Amino acid sequence: MQSFRPSLTTLALAAALGSLPAAAQAVGSIDALLPLSLEELIATPVVTASRRQEGREQTPAHIMVITREQMRDRRYKNLADLLEDLPGVDFQRGTRSGQYNNFVFQGHISNNKLLILLDGVRIDHPAGGKIPIAENFSLYFAKQVEVLYGPAAALYGADALAGVINIITDKPSEAGGKISAGFGSYGSLEGNFLAGAPLGAGFSLTAGAHYQKSDRAPLDKYYPDSYPKVAAGGLSASQREDYVGNISSQSQYFRLDYEDRLTVGFYRNNFRSLTSNGDKTVTSYYLSNAYWDATIDTWYGKFRADLTPTLSSETIVDYSNYEVSPQTRYVNVFTGFADHGYDYSMARRRSIEQNLNWRATEQHVLQGGVGYRDYKAIETPDLPHPYDTNKGPQNQGMIYPNTNLPLRIFDADYYSWFGYLQWQAQWTPALSTMLGFRDDWYSTYGNSVNPRVGAVWKVAPGNFLKLLYGEAFRAPSPEEVYSAFGSFTGAQDINGNYTASARFRAPNEKLQPEKSKTWSLTWDWRPRHNLNLVTNTYYTKVSDVVVTLNDPTPIQYIPGAVLSKTNSKQNAGEDRYYGIDIIPQWQFHLAGPWTGDLWGSYSYIRGTTRNPADQVDWEQTNIAAHKVKLGVTFRYQDWLTITPRVQWIGETTTGMPDTTKPPGERLKTDAYTVASLHIGAHKLAGERLSLYFDIYNLFDARYYAAHGTSSDTLLQVPQQPRTFMGTAEYRF
Repeated sequence: MQSFRPSLTTLALAAALGSLPAAAQAVGSIDALLPLSLEELIATPVVTASRRQEGREQTPAHIMVITREQMRDRRYKNLADLLEDLPGVDFQRGTRSGQYNNFVFQGHISNNKLLILLDGVRIDHPAGGKIPIAENFSLYFAKQVEVLYGPAAALYGADALAGVINIITDKPSEAGGKISAGFGSYGSLEGNFLAGAPLGAGFSLTAGAHYQKSDRAPLDKYYPDSYPKVAAGGLSASQREDYVGNISSQSQYFRLDYEDRLTVGFYRNNFRSLTSNGDKTVTSYYLSNAYWDATIDTWYGKFRADLTPTLSSETIVDYSNYEVSPQTRYVNVFTGFADHGYDYSMARRRSIEQNLNWRATEQHVLQGGVGYRDYKAIETPDLPHPYDTNKGPQNQGMIYPNTNLPLRIFDADYYSWFGYLQWQAQWTPALSTMLGFRDDWYSTYGNSVNPRVGAVWKVAPGNFLKLLYGEAFRAPSPEEVYSAFGSFTGAQDINGNYTASARFRAPNEKLQPEKSKTWSLTWDWRPRHNLNLVTNTYYTKVSDVVVTLNDPTPIQYIPGAVLSKTNSKQNAGEDRYYGIDIIPQWQFHLAGPWTGDLWGSYSYIRGTTRNPADQVDWEQTNIAAHKVKLGVTFRYQDWLTITPRVQWIGETTTGMPDTTKPPGERLKTDAYTVASLHIGAHKLAGERLSLYFDIYNLFDARYYAAHGTSSDTLLQVPQQPRTFMGTAEYRF
């Protein structure tokens, strides 16, 4: 077992802390690392809620802003770290094979119901599929992250059911940058750099990259009951492999600006994890070379112009490509534990949109836009050998094992048009409203019109009530439409057709979008200049939910075969969620140069999903009804930060029914408490060096993330023991 020796980092940190008085006397050009005051934080302009710059109190939507300083002090190094600490979010690490992490955002399961943007440009799956949200979405280059809760399809179109996460960056005003390297437990290492400079003649350039890898803890040693060595696939228990769980990620970022008029950018991220994640040892081999490897590339350009003093224009073009490596493969019971469970997927989006913003009067603002997108996608079933990217999907020359039938690979080309309009009005100093809608038309299933209406009432200074109603839709992804797999034994009927007694998954090109309606009420109260309390309540109903159902009549989609049983993705489910998030933030002074920043949340949610097979309202999966998240940063001027964080997560529903209780209830994982500690020493070495020491799972708790999607998977997935990470960051 490879592990990190914290004593070396502890000694280095102690030495660094000893140099603080000297660093305090140093004079440099590096800005102070003190955070914004609470008043300044609340006044930070946001752009995500309305696609234009405005104050938090001007939008009826519930929105949170996490600044660069908060990400540094709380050690939100990537989007997974940030999401895990957000109100209303259930987060399960390392439970899925293709996604790796799973999360539920105010009742909405998985990333395909939440948009991820970079400066307003979509950087998640280009066609709306599921992807890993993990260390690959590093935040080393972020100025701030805006988290918009609630439906936003009226502005952003498909898949913004739960909300929008927008990573905001900025262009450099002077030459400079940073480089960071960290080493930790179980072979963990990570590094990043970011550099930027004005180039003259109005141009500026920013570039950065990150790399991360970890062997992760040998969980079979910490949780032997969850990972027993058992006979499988022709191997005896004594021949079985040790548990492995390694991951790696990387990203690259590039941005070229010309004044405030033109931006050209590029963003790539890649993540690799094992396809055995979340599986029982009796159903999967835990092999380092059986992995899921996915990459997303996004190019974009934005051109801005002031057409008149009150009318501005923005043109956005983007190109995004998602690809799963042809070497991706499964070695499990479904592949007969043989080396023919390869997988491949790709999706591409090209988009152009034109947006206009017109300030008709001081009290009324109109926004609108139109756009076009086209898509291409390839989806494969399990493949006997790696997909050849130099050949088209119909020229792979593969056959279904045990037959001479050509293996069917699905490809699709489709497109969409959209237009939207939004009107914001300030009727009195205390009352404002917002009204908008958007129409998206897809060549595959037609159009979807989604309205959004809201109001903000300033009850008193520092006291705001926000009411919002919105509708949204999630477009069916190619991986759902063309989901297909199954295996033949070689048996044939009297007509020479290959037969299959086992059930096959069949494609369904008639899938329609899921549709949601959400009501939310937000109370934003600021009783003192250093205290803020936000309460957000919500109710959501989702119809036409995509579920997997058995087909009454088998779908015969493979020429030369007769399938006796099939199932497919269908629009038949209905979800309902209601809940409340209570979010305090308090900045305080302790004594002398010591100050503090406390934040936290309490979340309650009740969610149900109706199973069309039995018409029972089942508890929604992977949700804890009660969650408490707390953190505090103690700060000694701008030299030292100490940040403990703690989460208490109540009993969490799994995907399996509880047969000992009435229909509708699910088996649950036990509640758990997990804490972390983060220490940072700043302004060392001429005010250019910061050192960090992070302890995760501070008290070395043994706890589990809810899972259990089928009898082949673990009901609950063991989580990491205590781990350490030491990091040095140098600014130049």
